[in-house]
Amino acid sequence: MSILPLPSLLLLLFLLPFHVISQPTTNRNDQTTLLNLKHFWSNPPSLNHWNQSSNPCSWPEITCTSATITGINLANKDIHGTAVPPFICDLKNITHLDLKFNYITGEFPTTLYNCAKLQYLDLSQNFFVGRIPDDISRLSPELWYLNLFNNNFTGDIPVDISRLSKLSSLQLHMNQFHGSFPEEIGYLNELEELNLEYNDFKPSRLPPSFTRLKKLRKFYMAEAGLIGELPGNLSGMGALEVLDLSRNQINGSIPSDLFMLKNLTEVYLYMTNLTGGIPDSVEALNMKIIDLSENKLTGKIPDGFGNLMSLTNLTLMFNQLSGEIPESIGRLPHLQDVRIFDNKLSGTLPPDFGRYSDLKRFEVSINQFTGSLPENLCYNRKLEGLSVFDNTLSGEIPKSYENCSSLKDFQVYGNRFSGAIPDGLWKVSMLEQMMMSDNSFSGELPQELAPNLLRLEISNNRFSGQIPAGVSSWTTLRVFKASNNLLHGAIPQDLTALANLETLLLDGNRFTGALPATIVSWSSLNTLNLSGNQLTGQIPDGLGFLEVLTDLDLSRNNLSGQIPSQLGRHLVRLDLSANNLTGIIPSQLSNGAFDKSFLNNPGLCSDNPSLRLSSCSSRSKTRPSNKISAKIVAIIATTALLLVLLVVLMTICVVVVYRRRKYGLNSKWKFTYFQKLDFTESTILSRLTEKNVIGHGGSGKVYRIAVNRSGDFVAVKKISSKKDLDQRLEKEFLAEVEILSTIRHSNIVKLIGCISCDNSKLLMYEYLENRSLDRWLHRKQPPSSRGLNGSVRHVVLDWPKRLHIALGAARGLCYMHHDCSPAVVHRDVKSSNVLLDSEFNAKIADFGLARILAKESEPNTMSMVAGSFGYMAPEYAHTTKVNEKIDVYSFGVILLELTTGREASNGDEHSSLAEWALRQAVDDAPIVDVLDNEIMDPVYLNEMTGVFKLGLWCTSTLPTSRPSMKKVCQMLLRCSMAAETGKSVVDVANHVPLLKLENV
Repeated sequence: MSILPLPSLLLLLFLLPFHVISQPTTNRNDQTTLLNLKHFWSNPPSLNHWNQSSNPCSWPEITCTSATITGINLANKDIHGTAVPPFICDLKNITHLDLKFNYITGEFPTTLYNCAKLQYLDLSQNFFVGRIPDDISRLSPELWYLNLFNNNFTGDIPVDISRLSKLSSLQLHMNQFHGSFPEEIGYLNELEELNLEYNDFKPSRLPPSFTRLKKLRKFYMAEAGLIGELPGNLSGMGALEVLDLSRNQINGSIPSDLFMLKNLTEVYLYMTNLTGGIPDSVEALNMKIIDLSENKLTGKIPDGFGNLMSLTNLTLMFNQLSGEIPESIGRLPHLQDVRIFDNKLSGTLPPDFGRYSDLKRFEVSINQFTGSLPENLCYNRKLEGLSVFDNTLSGEIPKSYENCSSLKDFQVYGNRFSGAIPDGLWKVSMLEQMMMSDNSFSGELPQELAPNLLRLEISNNRFSGQIPAGVSSWTTLRVFKASNNLLHGAIPQDLTALANLETLLLDGNRFTGALPATIVSWSSLNTLNLSGNQLTGQIPDGLGFLEVLTDLDLSRNNLSGQIPSQLGRHLVRLDLSANNLTGIIPSQLSNGAFDKSFLNNPGLCSDNPSLRLSSCSSRSKTRPSNKISAKIVAIIATTALLLVLLVVLMTICVVVVYRRRKYGLNSKWKFTYFQKLDFTESTILSRLTEKNVIGHGGSGKVYRIAVNRSGDFVAVKKISSKKDLDQRLEKEFLAEVEILSTIRHSNIVKLIGCISCDNSKLLMYEYLENRSLDRWLHRKQPPSSRGLNGSVRHVVLDWPKRLHIALGAARGLCYMHHDCSPAVVHRDVKSSNVLLDSEFNAKIADFGLARILAKESEPNTMSMVAGSFGYMAPEYAHTTKVNEKIDVYSFGVILLELTTGREASNGDEHSSLAEWALRQAVDDAPIVDVLDNEIMDPVYLNEMTGVFKLGLWCTSTLPTSRPSMKKVCQMLLRCSMAAETGKSVVDVANHVPLLKLENV
């Protein structure tokens, strides 16, 4: 180690203090500007470290270059405010400004025009409103990044935006634009990313000028009102890597040069109404994702797809493609997801599928495939879903499948498979669903099933033997359908131990003996069909005590004895025909609803003629021996005929009077409309008939009315006119008209007009095809789809749809609370008041109880409590105080419904859903145990957990502990981004604040 000479050492010690003193520090004025900025935004806690005593260049949100502030990053800092202050541009050298994920409102901040050096501006995921200014090019000419994503901007995108010539990234998606977008965007020569998706633009074609964007790498314009054919010269966009034009009304064919774009890696053209064939020429050899689903494509799958060595997802479902699958596709090394169901494809399935890649989903159902299943589909043990139903496949299930430890969903019904199911396949640990009906499978049922199996469907096969003794271990099973097999023996008592069983179909087999005597454990059973067997003995009394049983079929057996008196308590459908039952029909079943339920039981009787059974009273009386003369019979018949004619005439008179009163034909109607209509009030009034009723509410009926020959409909709510309700209903009618006629938002149901007279009130809304959310969640008249073989399959509302619905409903409420002036509180938020259009976009409805908030100087209370049990905030029941937090509570209950699948009033037998969910959290129950098993998927676990926790936060007992709807929107958006991208954008589940017992 060398030692410096003494003179040099002294010189160094002398200069050291000057070196420390000359460390660069920011300008004092710049520090003052930042502190003023903090104060302007109400001193958010996240910026507590901004103070006079520290150097701004040391603050993590600040970027400095040579002691000059050049960047501010305040993303997700819980900033609230109505504007961006003008003095922010006192920071003369600022080039980077990031304010995303906050709560800033107001119009576009033109104050930023004075930031002369600004290059990067991110205002996304705030609550800006109004139009983008026509002079937006007054922003810095150096600007290369502009992000206004997920705000509430409206109107047109101004042409002036095309004058920001250095833009390389323009993000305008998920706003409320309802005008046009300028074709001049095509002249932004430096543009690399363009995102205009999820806006309600006026219908327009994709401008040919966009194909001049030679540097454009990512182009997103899904659900943006595109129509017409795509430009033919897409090859001009030579740098294009990602193209998403999905969910538009594009017509015509796929441009022949689309797959000639050599840099293309992802293309999404699903639900765009495309026709014709898929181009044969494929040079985009780095392609990873192809989604052309839900179009009208014909022809073959191009052989060139077999050269796409990077392909991971091939989605071609819901088209009219024909021919065979190229064998080379089966050998692609990175293929994970194949969804080509519902086409007209034929031939055999390529044998190499799964052999060379980590295949996860293989869905080729509803085609015309023949031959056997590929042996190696689960070669790498990553396969999660196998769906080949409704084809003509044959042979046995490969024995290799019993080692497929990753398999969750196994659907092979509607084919010609035969032989026994491999023993190990029944017990794959991850398996949740086995659907094998309508084949020729044989063999016996296993003693043990997969521990997570929820659904087992084996109807219309040749399974034989008895129901195994180990059936009591099938504890997770909810649906067991085994109709029309060769099963025999007695119905074992152990089968009744399955407390989670909801549907049990064993009809059309060879079961004998008596039914189990004790069946109270079937607490979840709602459908039971044991018809067409050889069962004997009596109907157990216990069937009448099953609280949720609504559908019972015991027909075509040898049952005897009397019908239990308790049996009619909950049944909607009953069939006991073709047995040996005796005695009197119980009073609860002796009505026309069961007119075909008891046929071919000679020993049964009823005094209700609609049941078509012998009269019980006639059996105990002696018939008179004397015959009635023909003259007396003629007199009786003539008298009866005259009476019938008189009744008919009186009925016609009554109906005419009733209809005139009901539809107010003698009254003077007032017709008020809020948009241009092509029908009159007579169109509505003449069609208010029972056949058009689609629902009932607390204030009256709801009708679905056709208003023209094009098949357009409106929903009409008729306010009841009972005298004791007139005053309340009049207030509800006026409240709904007042609110809905003044607010406009894509997530709030649109009021078209109203019709009123002295004794009747009608409200007309847009008709939403998918009706209310509760019908989907809680199986109220459950939606279904019909397969090619005529079978009806329940349509499950999967998690992505549920999250999309939650975000839409939250946006509607957020608009009411934060963007309406004055704010509006709904007061009756519930899943039945969340309506869904054909694309499952959510809209808040039913504003009869809503209240426009009073000014601060006026009392915000109501004279009575209004709302629905399970959704009402606890403080509202005591104080009748009205503020936004009662809606937040109710919306939190909806979030709990979406994540758990339970109804709001049904946590358990002692509590509501919100109370039950809180108890699970307090008891540290694993969250995965409370989530809805029907849609549970590890892929979405993080997002589902986050939304469940958000529901708990919203339903906090103390109103002050609940988040605002702005915060709720922001959290749900994070979840949505995570779900859509497949990436954990943020750890959503851990972003919700920890619950404290004193707050909840």
